[in-house]
Amino acid sequence: MEVKINKDIREFSESIFFGLSLRQFIFSLLACIVAVILYFTLKPHIGLETLSWVCILGAIPFAVLGFVKYNGMTAEQFIIAFIKSEFITPKTLTFKSKNIYAEMFKHTIEKNMKQGLIKQQHKYKEKKNKKTKKSKKEVDSNDENS
Repeated sequence: MEVKINKDIREFSESIFFGLSLRQFIFSLLACIVAVILYFTLKPHIGLETLSWVCILGAIPFAVLGFVKYNGMTAEQFIIAFIKSEFITPKTLTFKSKNIYAEMFKHTIEKNMKQGLIKQQHKYKEKKNKKTKKSKKEVDSNDENS
């Protein structure tokens, strides 16, 4: 006698009827009931071949609800997640960073930036003055030489 043991305990499902879990059995029973109801209500109105296809198409949603699992979710959990993601939550997600530290010290940062710009302007003017002084000295020395 062999007993199969799942590696992951969360994947365990107890077989109740005909090797089906309770959930699968209930939805299979619902699918059969829907097929029978469709058969008897539509039998006088349409042909037998078309009626068989209608019964199959009517039973498929219930069979899917009982047997399908997607990413570990049952069908109704998946449907709820799909509705939330597609219709309830917004499509475009925008990310706006908020630097609390920068906001706290915004005044200080702006003040330091202004001071830094002023210092850079002073350095630029000093460099420019040095260059003009050098060029004046060169012009004066050239005048003396000639």
